[in-house]
Parts: sequence; structure tokens; C-alpha cells
Amino acid sequence: MSSSCSGLSKVLVAVAVTLVSASSPSPRAWGPPGVQYGQLGQSVILSCPGVSAGTPVSWFRDGEPRLLQGPDAGQGHDLVLAQADCTDEGTYICQTLDGELRGIVTLKLGYPPARPVISCQASDYENISCTWSPSQLSGLPTHYLTSYRYKIFPPRVGPPTGPWPCLQDPLSAARCVVHGAEFWSKYRINVTEVNPLGASTCLLDVSFHGILRPDPPEGLRVESVPGYPRRLHASWTYPGSWPYQPHFLLKFRLQYRPAELSSWNWSMVERSGLEDVITDAVAGLLHEVRVSARDFLDVGTWSTWSPVARGTPSTGSLLKEMPAAGQQHTQLEDNLAFLLQDPQPFGELVQMGKDHRDSLKQVSLVLVSLGIFSFLGLAAGALALGLWLRPRQGEKDGPHKSGFLARMIPVDQLPGEEDL
Repeated sequence: MSSSCSGLSKVLVAVAVTLVSASSPSPRAWGPPGVQYGQLGQSVILSCPGVSAGTPVSWFRDGEPRLLQGPDAGQGHDLVLAQADCTDEGTYICQTLDGELRGIVTLKLGYPPARPVISCQASDYENISCTWSPSQLSGLPTHYLTSYRYKIFPPRVGPPTGPWPCLQDPLSAARCVVHGAEFWSKYRINVTEVNPLGASTCLLDVSFHGILRPDPPEGLRVESVPGYPRRLHASWTYPGSWPYQPHFLLKFRLQYRPAELSSWNWSMVERSGLEDVITDAVAGLLHEVRVSARDFLDVGTWSTWSPVARGTPSTGSLLKEMPAAGQQHTQLEDNLAFLLQDPQPFGELVQMGKDHRDSLKQVSLVLVSLGIFSFLGLAAGALALGLWLRPRQGEKDGPHKSGFLARMIPVDQLPGEEDL
């Protein structure tokens, strides 16, 4: 959303102001008969009604006998007030020389219109609501001209022939609505402030991506969950101004805190459904809860917060319940309280833990023993294999050389030799 109040082409604004000024009545013809308007700090000229131009008249303030301007002042039927201020406002009486014709003029002073401040918002995908406020109070009767046209129009739409009127809300003097807007289009909103001293225009470019803001969810209810002193069940409905589900969904964020502890920061969760279970409420304390909404695809911004709803968690006895799938529970304190109320199950749990640890120790000893025996078996097998392979290696070395053992046999035992 971009505003052209300060940066738009001055030529475009000047043309718009000229057109509006040309169609608006002059300061002397605006409002009830006999009322004229002027600008504070500027010279103001009052004309005697019913007297032709140039006819000399005398001017008086209503209720004062003092003559303000005589017929010999050379101003004809006009009264000139230089540098008019608030003390010059009031009723003036003009009278011809014969004293028969008397005219009455009421002067009101103020300022020319300034560019209004525009803000637009869409609470759904079809209607754009724009509000405005004056950037300066003029002190004069004022009305506004509102219109819109396409800034960027969808391909299927031909060149626009606008502008079209932005229909003003009869119940709100500073609001108009563009009905049946196109989601993919970009619009230029025109708001022109008009008073008896002129007109001033402000243009604002808007698109749904920048201004979509749903209304807050409705029907927020906060209820206790029987048997659970730290749970609260919150539920709500879509805002009535969002009738487009399931095609256009909303997501929600939920805030909660103890009502008696307003200094606490709000806790917040984000949900896509229309209900939630708070599981970490403070037992025994009243809580305040509120919810806001936003388009499911993060278009636009979050809505304002819904009115606060209040609720207190249950004070009944605890129930044994398995948490529902997909929900986050923080029930450590509840479990401890349950164990303290009945110590026997707690002792059984401790004994079961001890037995479990003893079983683990026995399994560890068995595994260590098997490892040692496996290592020793592998070592013995490797040794036996080495001893078996050694003689076999000797046989592969070939036959013995002759005379290899001759030196070890005595000479007298050699065969075939006689003593000499």
C-alpha cells in the first residue's frame, strides 16, 4: 500500500483539485443564505446582499452603533477586512444612503482544506474499506468526494473507463467501501476534501496483499477440563465477515495468562483449528484468554485481538489419561503429585529399575566372557595352523644333496671298502 499524498506527481493532484474547485460553489454561495467564509490571516471582502455593484453603503457590526465604513470610503457595496482574525467573525449590517435597504452578512473564518490522511483495509477478499481523517482542521463546513479506479487491472479486464464512486457509509462520515474488488488487481483510491475555500486531494494505491486483515474471531469460550487442574479448553468460531471457508482458510494464535498476574507476559500458541487445550495453566487461578486470526497463506496481517474470555482450571481429582496423539503436554507436576499420593507404585517402579540394572550387568558379563573365549580360540587355531604348515614347507624345498650327511658317518663303517 503506497500513498501519493506527499510524493505523487504535482500535476495530477493540481488537475484533480482544479476540477473539484470548478464544480464547487464559491465562498459566498456555500451554506445558508447570508453566510460568507474567509481565511484567517488574509484579507476578506464582504458584499452587501441585494445591492448592485458600486452602490455606496454604510457598514456596522450587529449590536454596535459605531460606523465601520462610510459610503465615502470608495469601496462601493463592499467591506474590506485586512488580516482577518477570530475577532472579525460575526454579523455585519449594510445600509444604503436613504436608509431604506438593509442587508445582513454573517462572516465565518477558517482555513483551506489540507490533504486528508487515508487508510484502507480489507476484512475479506471482495471488499476494500477506506477511512480518512483531516490532516488539519479547517473550522469550516467540509465534505469529501471519494472514488477509485484500477491502478493495475487483471488481463481479462479491458482498459478501465472509471473512476467509479467509492460508496460512502451513511453511518460513518469518514468511510467508503469498494465492493466486488478483484483479488489480483491494484486500485487507486481518491479522497478529496472540499470546503468553501477550496479542495485538496490525496491518492492511495492499494492491493489485497498489503491490506488484508480479517476481523477478530468470534464466540471465544474458555472452559475447565474436569479432573485436570492445569488444563483449559478454548474454542472459537470464524468471524462473521469471513464467509469463504473452506476455500480461504484462516489460522489463529491464542494468548493466555493468569488474570491476577497482569505483569506476566502472555503465553502464545498458533493453531489452524477452532479449539485448543492449554496444558500449562496455573492451578487454581483465573486465566484470561484472547485469540486473533490471519489468512492461512500469510497474506496481509493478523487481526486485532478478540475480547478477552476468562476461565479457571478444574479443582477436582486427577484422572489417569493417555495424552491424545499430536498434542503437546507438560504434565510433569501432575505425575509427581500422583506418585506422592500413592507411594506403593513408586516403590515398585524403583524395584523394577534395580532388577533391570542387575539384568544389564549379567548380560554385560556374558558378552565380555564370550569375547575373551573367542579371542583365545582364534589365537590357538592360528598357532596350530602355523605348526602344521611348517613341515609341509620343508618338503617343497626338493631332495637332499649327496654327501649332505656323509660327514656324520664314521669312515670304518663305509660299505665296500677293505682294510689295507
